[in-house]
Amino acid sequence: MKVLFIGDIVGKVGRSAVKALLPNLTDKYKIDLVIANGENIAGGFGLTEALVSEAFKMGIHIITTGNHVWDKKDFIDYISKDNRVLRPINYPPGVPGYGSIIFNAPNRIKIAVLNISGRVFMSSMDCPFRTAMAELEHLKKETKIIIIDFHAEATSEKIAFGYFIDGKVSAVIGTHTHVQTADEKILPNGTAYITDVGMTGPANSVIGIEVDQIINRFLTNMPMRFETARGEGILSAVVVEINNDTGKATGIQRLQIKYP
Repeated sequence: MKVLFIGDIVGKVGRSAVKALLPNLTDKYKIDLVIANGENIAGGFGLTEALVSEAFKMGIHIITTGNHVWDKKDFIDYISKDNRVLRPINYPPGVPGYGSIIFNAPNRIKIAVLNISGRVFMSSMDCPFRTAMAELEHLKKETKIIIIDFHAEATSEKIAFGYFIDGKVSAVIGTHTHVQTADEKILPNGTAYITDVGMTGPANSVIGIEVDQIINRFLTNMPMRFETARGEGILSAVVVEINNDTGKATGIQRLQIKYP
């Protein structure tokens, strides 16, 4: 089984990069399943039903999110209707939406995807470590192939979580910072890991936003409306290869591709 995980898609530039590059990537790497973090797909902040539908038509099978999942209020009603769009599972009970999914991949192999949020420098959430372990009890009854999107700020929290869960899941893919890290590896017990898969969006930006706007914010500390940058894009992703029988990862390859 080969899984392509695309880093946080930011705005129109990110969507255009995915649309242009994804068909060739799935053919080149013989991808069985495509997962993408899409919490910034709508103008850099949140999601809409129309853009989620567009993403699925591009060839993305499952969309994960994070703290920006609620930015578009109209999306709150939709998220409970489609379990292919996940929100962090460690929100308090009663929050709408799904935190995990058992998905039948096109090759008829079941794969579980779990979306979870860190707590360091993030909103207050239930413990990601304990929440993940509790959810794994259910997921492992269906499949050994489990991918986790760990949406978190602090590198220490992400790394600690990777080692904590090593051998219990196929991969831990970090998201949220929009900056790809060069630490992809297979952990000692067979879990593929990267601290952050990076961003799919405007290459010449500050994590997706217009450079001048961010600089002005730092200089003045005045509130302002941010806009996603334009121009050249970049697609950041990882390809994870997994043994279908054991659920252990056998390889992880980091990608950064410019567009156009």
